[in-house]
Amino acid sequence: MAVFVLGKNKQPLMPCSEKRARLLLERGRAAVVNLTPFVIRLRDRCLSDCTLQPTLLAADPGSKETGLALMRLEENATDEQTPATRHGLCLFQLVHRGFQIRQALEQRAGFRRRRRSKNLRYRQPRFDNRTRKKGWLPPSLQHRVDTTMACRWAPVSHLNMELVRFDLQKMENPEISGVEYQQGTLLGYEVREYLLEKWGRECAYCGTGDTPLEIEHVVAKSRDGSSRVANLTIACHDCNIAKDNQSLADFFATDKGLKRRLKANGLSAEMRLARVQRQLKLPLRDAAAVNATRWALYGSLKTTGLPVAVGSGGRT
Repeated sequence: MAVFVLGKNKQPLMPCSEKRARLLLERGRAAVVNLTPFVIRLRDRCLSDCTLQPTLLAADPGSKETGLALMRLEENATDEQTPATRHGLCLFQLVHRGFQIRQALEQRAGFRRRRRSKNLRYRQPRFDNRTRKKGWLPPSLQHRVDTTMACRWAPVSHLNMELVRFDLQKMENPEISGVEYQQGTLLGYEVREYLLEKWGRECAYCGTGDTPLEIEHVVAKSRDGSSRVANLTIACHDCNIAKDNQSLADFFATDKGLKRRLKANGLSAEMRLARVQRQLKLPLRDAAAVNATRWALYGSLKTTGLPVAVGSGGRT
């Protein structure tokens, strides 16, 4: 892995090898600027004293992580039609903090809600004067756009980005095609009627049918569960209250009331758990995050003024 090098005026120069960086530090010609990534600054050379080679920064955006690769381009002197040879310099794996940002915002919202309800009740309510500009993204997603930028430690001359797009409906139904894209899961149904027919008008957990049924989130919203139909089921009031925000495995393994109701209906906990798990769909939250930010990220890279090449990536 190459070491980033800055000039005397803190301008990025061509990266050097680890051995050369170690010799520069031992001879007192350089000083350490940053540890992660490792960056040194030369004491006796400026950008005007050096000759820079073209470099390419390639980015593969993801929902939780983004892959970055810094490469040196070497033009082919014999054939102009042949693409430039690429030599890898550095590889990075950028981990996004979207989940931590979301938790921090939820905590702050809780503190503000408490102050409004207990400490500031004498204040007059204000009208909703908060507006969102065009292209607004939630802070957890905007963080992906802001951090996936050109490397400021290297003289990047070209950018390459994978403009990936996920087909969310094909992830749920691999055999979908044509007009079926316009015929979603709830075609001809209301949500409650669809869930009642899907689960046989009985509680999905204990199998009880002669009781009022309630709509239940299989993965609780407090555990980042969505309100998509694939994450909803029908449950009796006792199961709905007892499950709370537990996972399915914990609920079926530890709840004594559920086991008693299953035994009364002649069912086993293992079979019911397997049945519910078969109905679950693939998680689409990460794919939706990539789709929502791909054009914002592309526009952010375009503002650097460098030539940006995009690739379609693998479309699911």
